[in-house]
Amino acid sequence: MSLKITALPVGEMVGLPRPLTHMYRGWTETLGLKVFMFLIEGGEELTLVDTGTPPPEIATKVHGYDVRRPPEEDPIAQLATAGYRPDDVTRIVNTHLHWDHCGNNGLFTNATAYVQRAELEYGENPLPMHTVAYERFPDTPPLWRFADSSVIAVDGEFELEPGIRLVPLPGHTPGSQGVLVDCDSGPHLIAGDCVDTYANWEGDAAMPHIPSGVYTDLLAYMESFDRIDGLSCTVIPSHDYEVADRGPFQ
Repeated sequence: MSLKITALPVGEMVGLPRPLTHMYRGWTETLGLKVFMFLIEGGEELTLVDTGTPPPEIATKVHGYDVRRPPEEDPIAQLATAGYRPDDVTRIVNTHLHWDHCGNNGLFTNATAYVQRAELEYGENPLPMHTVAYERFPDTPPLWRFADSSVIAVDGEFELEPGIRLVPLPGHTPGSQGVLVDCDSGPHLIAGDCVDTYANWEGDAAMPHIPSGVYTDLLAYMESFDRIDGLSCTVIPSHDYEVADRGPFQ
């Protein structure tokens, strides 16, 4: 069976200031961001890339975003549309450990999560302005620490299996990574928040690619764009509504 990527919508964040995702652009504009889990089928294991936000009422209270998730976009319901149950997922890849990318890791108790070591280390001791994004609160463990024994720390590029490779893309966070999948139509990169939307990747007259307004290392971010360019792949953003319409990718 050939490798196939399906974007499973699991909610949205609405009314966000555009510069949050498009650096120095649209100072008076707002936008919405779709939240996805990406299902990779056809490999040695059933793989899920990112797991979305925690329940909207919790996410909105803790993070201050207007997070919405209709019942049909519940993570378990979305997985069921593809014919699977949570126990069927044996491999998770978190592109990074912000709350909207690992908020449902704990649902997949049979899964091993693959995270860059640099991300795990930063998530344990982030700068003060990033503590909420990583849910580093004194009285509760962060979402991504659902089962430390089931987390594998990765250093740099890593082949999960033939045709599925982890690619470091630091900048948005120190340990951001993408997942490069060799589909029949060519390589596709699940880019995480290195590329929030198609507009980020397509750029404008000033820049070929536009970084997010949220980052830890801008120089590393731009180098990650160069790395993606060198992959000659189709880029799949993390939060663009159009992703669901353009897929599945195979």
